[in-house]
Amino acid sequence: MLDEDPTSNRPDPEPNRLEREESQLWRWALWLLVLFAVAVAALSWQQLEDLHLPYRLWVIPVGLVVLAILFATYAFGRKREVSELKQILKGFQDRAGVTPSEEQLDQLGQLIMRSQRNFKDLIDSLDDVALAISLDGTLRTVNRRTTEVLGVPYPQLVGHKLEEFLGAPLHAEAPGSKERFLEKRNWSGVVEVHLKNDSRRLYYDCVVNAIVKGGEVTGVSVLARDITGHREKEQRFTQLFESLQEGVYISTPEGRLLEVNPALVKILGYEHKEDLLNLPPDGLNADAGDPVLGRGGSQSGRTRTRELRLRRKDGGVAVCVDTSSGVVEAERVVRYHGTLVDVTEKRALERQLRRQEEFRRHLLESFPNLILVLDLKGQYTFVSARIAELLGYGPEHLLGKSVEDAENTSPELAALYRTVATGESSLTSREYGSRHHDGSWRTMLGVASPLLDAEGKPAGVIISVRDVTMEKKLEQQIIQSERLAAMGQMIGGFAHELNNPLTVILGNAELLQESEVSESARKPIAALRQEARRAAEIVQNLQYFARPPAPGRSQVNLNELVQRTVQMQAYPLRKSNITVDFLPEPAIPAIVADPNQLMQVFLNLLLNAEQAIRESREKGTIRVRIGRQPDSVWVVFQDDGPGIPPENLAHIFDPFFTTKRPGRGTGLGLSICKTVLREHGGNIEAASAPGGGAAFTITLPVGTEAGPAAS
Repeated sequence: MLDEDPTSNRPDPEPNRLEREESQLWRWALWLLVLFAVAVAALSWQQLEDLHLPYRLWVIPVGLVVLAILFATYAFGRKREVSELKQILKGFQDRAGVTPSEEQLDQLGQLIMRSQRNFKDLIDSLDDVALAISLDGTLRTVNRRTTEVLGVPYPQLVGHKLEEFLGAPLHAEAPGSKERFLEKRNWSGVVEVHLKNDSRRLYYDCVVNAIVKGGEVTGVSVLARDITGHREKEQRFTQLFESLQEGVYISTPEGRLLEVNPALVKILGYEHKEDLLNLPPDGLNADAGDPVLGRGGSQSGRTRTRELRLRRKDGGVAVCVDTSSGVVEAERVVRYHGTLVDVTEKRALERQLRRQEEFRRHLLESFPNLILVLDLKGQYTFVSARIAELLGYGPEHLLGKSVEDAENTSPELAALYRTVATGESSLTSREYGSRHHDGSWRTMLGVASPLLDAEGKPAGVIISVRDVTMEKKLEQQIIQSERLAAMGQMIGGFAHELNNPLTVILGNAELLQESEVSESARKPIAALRQEARRAAEIVQNLQYFARPPAPGRSQVNLNELVQRTVQMQAYPLRKSNITVDFLPEPAIPAIVADPNQLMQVFLNLLLNAEQAIRESREKGTIRVRIGRQPDSVWVVFQDDGPGIPPENLAHIFDPFFTTKRPGRGTGLGLSICKTVLREHGGNIEAASAPGGGAAFTITLPVGTEAGPAAS
């Protein structure tokens, strides 16, 4: 009969201390894992999500992974140690009743000590505050970070109450009752901490779990993360958000406001922020269309700057510059952050300035004179558009150029600028010549004065330029008219004085011709009498021309008037080898006209023809013909001179237009002729003759009654 194993019928022993330690170890592992997960989710993610802060949250999950790996490594080592202890225990059980050796007991003690030391090292390696405290506030254990924060060594902390190291009681931002904690056995929230000998306010995000023994809560374990830096940033951000003068908002992609600062509430004329947040997405639209703060369905998060018209509470319109950007999560825009700068007054001021600028520009453009503005360096900074009318080119021809180097600049204009720019004179004027774009020369009058800045200091020179070409020619015309008037008076006197001796000569010649003289003397006496009569006719024509005009018009014989004019100019024409071919027309009816004015027209045409022939050849012919039409008569003066260039035909009757050399004519003769003929109801036309030369055709209406003198 075999001997029975003395342990075969022994009941299984109860779980010993090693099994309890293993169970407790795994409970700690699960507790730490849940603790880290809750702390990260509650502290980092949810709070930042509620505050809408643009933090980079990827750091927190990475830290969680690192801590999880460290804890897994530690748990794996502890599990291995527990396995070794189980093997030793199993050896003990196999040898029941056998007393373990001292070596085995020493090995077991070393494993237990090493396990406790590894666990403490793991807790001490945490960057967060970790501690265990009884319900009465006595510290049971703390990690190294706790001793660093409190500034007290570990032996002086354990066994002491926590309030001994605080300057004021703990203040939780989300307080809860003790009964509720004992019921739920966990709590999380932010706690404000005041340490002794430290005036700062510290903020910790805490996760508190109950320590249960025998079904009863005997203490609590605390894991706290220092968020003082984050809280200070939040406070600074809040202060900045509340104190900004620009409107700041956070909105949904559809345009509904989530948060606004007081400045935006004030800009839009509301009293309470809630009134603004309760508006629908299109409640701020000043004009019809999509919500002004939305992106119209766009998922772009790029920064966008634009100008908006927002409706105020009072119904007015606020013009704001909106700068917004999107916050993207999971490749989707979840909200928009933006600023609104009120530019309503600025835009109104800009419109007023534009109106003033337009008024100033129109004022300068409508000013009859050309306005030139030059800086102290002598460069043109402003040229009015009047330059196109005066000189034939645009302002860009002078802008940016120097008064010394600009094309066709007169030395007199540059001297005028220097006189004022150097302070030699504050107001001066000067005449100068300037070439028009078409090549003609114009006489300009420039008046210069200093241009002062806002402080009353010289900033440049302003010159007003006026075209005085016509005025100068009018002055010459007046001088010439006065000279001609004086000559007319002299001619009248000379004619009167010549009449007396001519009368004596003519009378004696007639007596001699009637007396008995030899045949040889009769011929010279006849010639003497003929020339005396001719001289008398010349004197009579001079008197007729110099006689003051009658107060009204009268019946005029056109043949006789042309004949008188030709006789007056007979000597100069004969001296220039010019023959006048004039054929009177007997059937021409009388016309109602001022004979002196018509005689002036005919004389002017003869003078022009004489000068044209004399400048091109040594002799020539002027052909004068008279004719009639049913209701008018015409007179043609045609010469065989060089003719009229085609480009001058359109301007030949313009005042002061002349092709003669300076001093030879004023350019007013033909203009006066056209004016006289129009006053008589007639006209004058110029053309180039088919065989060369120029032809001037005068047309006058046929009348039977004398009318009042033309004004």
